[in-house]
Amino acid sequence: MTSSADLAGDFLAYSLAGARPATPAAARGVGAHGLRWQWLDDGILLLEPANVTPATRSVLLSAGIHGDETAPIEMLSRLVADLAAGRAALACRVLVVLGNLDAMRAAKRYLDDDLNRLFGAHAQRATRAPGRETPRAAVLEAAAERFFAAASGAAASGAGAPLTRWHLDLHTAIRASAFEQFALLPHTSNPGEHANGNAPARAIFDWLADARIAAVLIHTEPGVTYSAFTADRCGALACTLELGKVRPFGQNDLARFASADAALRRLVAGEVASPGASESSPMPRVFTVIGQITKQSDAFALNVAADVPNFTPFARGTVLAEDGAYRYVVQHEEERIVFPNPGVKPGLRAGLLVVETTRETLAALR
Repeated sequence: MTSSADLAGDFLAYSLAGARPATPAAARGVGAHGLRWQWLDDGILLLEPANVTPATRSVLLSAGIHGDETAPIEMLSRLVADLAAGRAALACRVLVVLGNLDAMRAAKRYLDDDLNRLFGAHAQRATRAPGRETPRAAVLEAAAERFFAAASGAAASGAGAPLTRWHLDLHTAIRASAFEQFALLPHTSNPGEHANGNAPARAIFDWLADARIAAVLIHTEPGVTYSAFTADRCGALACTLELGKVRPFGQNDLARFASADAALRRLVAGEVASPGASESSPMPRVFTVIGQITKQSDAFALNVAADVPNFTPFARGTVLAEDGAYRYVVQHEEERIVFPNPGVKPGLRAGLLVVETTRETLAALR
């Protein structure tokens, strides 16, 4: 029988087992240094320090939105155990979310639909027979909205003060990458904690540098990912992190992600990355999305090698994709492809094209 101690001590095993607290009292507990934890739903756990003030940062940490991306899932479960036992410090409200539990149990990316294409869009998908991921998207949206509704309504004041609402959605890439660890920043029309709508925020770049993230991809149009939802609907400073490649549970070398793990722990401990970059933690290179390849039918052909790494460059004039009368031709001197995947369903993204904008983006940080 699974105990309440197992809930925080091994949150991953507890969640994969489908365990649920037997009573309302068993759904909450107290850890080291007065930490309070509360089980809210399958794979959703709230942790709070003993003292919470209006300036306390609220951090949503999610993983397993794709069920086969196991390294960050293991990282978060280990972090929960260390926080509860006092081996890691907690000075923030933290909501831990393990996303697609059914797919995790099946060791699959998803069962019916890509969960990370359903946020803010699941209601529209109800016009056809909804898949198993559709109700889960609604659950995760509601959890994020409740969590951030209880957060401070504004950033802490003062020069260099940390913003109070964060969401880091942890993933791993399907294929190799020219940058093993990179981040994606969503576009948002909600100023929230972004100060100027989608203007780049120095706080997230300083944190990414602290985490030794090599590259950042900036979206220029609204999306339907979990981080896009929290940025736009919850006013969070949100990003998606790609940490290495897809591997089965138990086969991850988490030491490869030690810098990202350490930065996560500093974030929830209330520490703030120093503004700017140093020689030991340079700012990431920055790429901006300038095009998308969309699969329109089963006749779609992606003219790149099956094992081409993310961020592979292509020269002007290269025909990257064809689908009937549709062709994607490289228009810039150089464009790099990210997330090439011809196996998606018709109507979905089969690749992003980006150009490097490091100099101008870093110069515009606020």
